[in-house]
Amino acid sequence: MRYDLVIFDNDGVLVDSEPISNRLLAGYLTELGHPTSYEDSLRDYMGAAMHRVHDLVLERTGRSLPVDFDDVFHGRVFAAFVRELEPVPGAVGVLEKLAADGVAYCLASSGSHERIRVGHRKTGLDRWFEDERIFSSQDVGRGKPAPDLFLHAAERMGVAPERCVVVEDSPLGVRAAVAAGMDVYGFTAMTPADRLAGATRLFGDMGELADLLRG
Repeated sequence: MRYDLVIFDNDGVLVDSEPISNRLLAGYLTELGHPTSYEDSLRDYMGAAMHRVHDLVLERTGRSLPVDFDDVFHGRVFAAFVRELEPVPGAVGVLEKLAADGVAYCLASSGSHERIRVGHRKTGLDRWFEDERIFSSQDVGRGKPAPDLFLHAAERMGVAPERCVVVEDSPLGVRAAVAAGMDVYGFTAMTPADRLAGATRLFGDMGELADLLRG
């Protein structure tokens, strides 16, 4: 293995949550008078912490979102997760191989700790991620594309940034990993390859990742 630590993004990389959450986000913003398509949501908010939604809406319209926006949105998302969420195909196999090889891994997500845990309980990924392997944008001052979250995860895991690789599916995440001085493998299952410019390499099948990391 060429790396000492594999840092996974969560949404869209480990759990197939991006279609669910972006569909609901687009719908809720539209309800509130900010017309947003599913494609708009993917382009503007995929991989981002919630503060980006607030910031962009305010910047574009001069209007703030309701104070209970995050609570209402997360309530809808969590309910949908319980009904619909599945692990990304191939994700469990990658985790099994890393564990068998004794390779350290963790996740660093723009989502809240609660969102991560709800999704992992539904998909069974909780067995692979103890609390000490989970890092959220809640833990740092700035979310992606700032490097803070990935640097925090590396520090807590005791690995130098240059010995880490990040697995990401969003342009914001790729930018954050590059800014952190880490290699980044861009997952193209949902994101066009040209939007992940700057990634160390690209791949489209999560089942291939363990072998790619060994190569």
